[in-house]
Amino acid sequence: MHGWLILDKPLGLGSTDAVSAVKRALRAGDYPKVKVGHGGTLDPLATGILPIALGEATKLAGRLLDSDKVYDFTVRFGEETATLDAEGAVIATSNVRPTAAEVEAILPRFTGPIAQTPPAYSALKVAGRRAYDLARAGEEVTLASRNVTIHALRSTPTAEAADEITLTAHVSKGTYIRSLARDIAHALGTVGHVTMLRRTKAGPFDLTSAISLDELAAFGQGRALEHHLLPLRAGLDDIPALLLTPDQAGALRQGRVLAGIAADDGQAFAMLHDVPVALVDVRDREVSVVRGFNL
Repeated sequence: MHGWLILDKPLGLGSTDAVSAVKRALRAGDYPKVKVGHGGTLDPLATGILPIALGEATKLAGRLLDSDKVYDFTVRFGEETATLDAEGAVIATSNVRPTAAEVEAILPRFTGPIAQTPPAYSALKVAGRRAYDLARAGEEVTLASRNVTIHALRSTPTAEAADEITLTAHVSKGTYIRSLARDIAHALGTVGHVTMLRRTKAGPFDLTSAISLDELAAFGQGRALEHHLLPLRAGLDDIPALLLTPDQAGALRQGRVLAGIAADDGQAFAMLHDVPVALVDVRDREVSVVRGFNL
């Protein structure tokens, strides 16, 4: 059981709870015990793609943290909350409701590289403590702005002037959709908060291969999880494969550097036939191991 299960995470479930659900499904099916981890936190109030790494795939989970994501989200205008979502207390109100044309006109300002201040209610650490713990304790939280990239941002307006609007954003790592919603509302001369957040893509994974929590439990009981397990390679669709000879594979497994390899510089997925050997880095015809797989 080395590979990826892609969950369509339901509302109200935390990422750690989702990992626990996968472990329960594995136990229910009497599968061999393997390491399980997730490829990027998704808030309990968000739904959608949560990649779960099993076995040797956990060595690649960190790459998903650095990958782009795509979200659908709804901004409700007129109220800003402490958490910037529907969970928090209202801290500001406005009677201004932007028109669809005004929303469309403002979106280019939030496309491309932008500076963004994360929400006070976030998992970022301040002096060794989580920001949301400080905020919940009533302490003032000041977080530094960060540079992120909004690759694409589009709206699906339903009325000329409305209380809310749904947007789709393709974003870089580190982007907070709640902050994006807040800043868009401010730029429109009003306030707002997120009422719906759904991740539709994380790195190479999208909803086409996702399973629900109920399906996860049923597949575990029926010992059918392996039929929905994506291979290790699926998490590395953005990089080329590097085919090895048995001698080369043996050398990499021993941590040695291969010389004289005709391959483009950059990362590659080294394989012996159909067996993953390592995630490697190629520089000047030399190949070195970034992450080795015990398969």
